Parts: sequence; C-alpha cells; structure tokens
Amino acid sequence: MNKIVKIVLVVLGALAAILWYQLPGRDVPASEAVESGAMNTMFIITYILLGLAVVISLVFTLKNLFSNPESLKKTLMVIGGFIVVVIISYALATGTDVSIEEMANRGIATSESTIRRIGTGLNMFFILVLIAIVAMALGAFKNMSNK
Repeated sequence: MNKIVKIVLVVLGALAAILWYQLPGRDVPASEAVESGAMNTMFIITYILLGLAVVISLVFTLKNLFSNPESLKKTLMVIGGFIVVVIISYALATGTDVSIEEMANRGIATSESTIRRIGTGLNMFFILVLIAIVAMALGAFKNMSNK
C-alpha cells in the first residue's frame, strides 16, 4: 500500500510540474488566464486531493471513535455541551441589536432573524472563549498545586 501511495504521489508531482510550466505568463490578461486548461486541471487535482483527505480522515476518525466506547461517550458529551452552548447563545440573542431601517439605508438588506443568527454566533464565540480561558486557568492552577 505504501509503494502505491508513493507512486501516485510521484505521478501527481510530475503532472503538477508539467501543468505549472503550462500556466499562462504574467502578460496574459486575467480573464484569459482564468480559462487556462492547465489552471483548471490543477484546480481539479486540488479538489480531488482535498476530497480524498477529508473522506479518509473522516473514515479513520469514525472508525477509531466507534471502536472505543469511552471515546464515543466523551465525544457525545462534547457534542451535547456544544448544543447547550448553541441553545444558550440563541436565547441570549435578541435580534434587535441593530436598526433594520438603518441597515437598509446603507444598502444592506437584512432581517431580524439574520441579526439574531449573527448575535447567536457572536454569543457562541464569547461563551466558548470564556470556557477555554476557564479550562486553561484550571489546568494551570492544578499544575501549580501539584508541585
């Protein structure tokens, strides 16, 4: 398996080098450079490799997750805690923080639900930062007390 991966990587590297030299020069207008076959092929290869990396990492993560019941329990607790943070953040967001009319005057079409979703995201960020700070402080305090 390792030899096959190395061969595929060498082939992809050679193909990428060939495509690199076929890219349009600096003097080519951007509108023409975007339609370059070499550039499109490089993007396709990038998307394929990214997709493979995501699929493989998900498969191995799920395999390891379900093979160890204790890690599955911890993961479900973390997901449950995250859902609680989302619910608290949504409850704290009012949706009336910004004047909809003023946003419309500036050319930004928005609604109360959009403002509430943005507020939810900001509240989640602040709550998660607070949780991270408390976790780091508790860990530091625990290390100091053990010495």
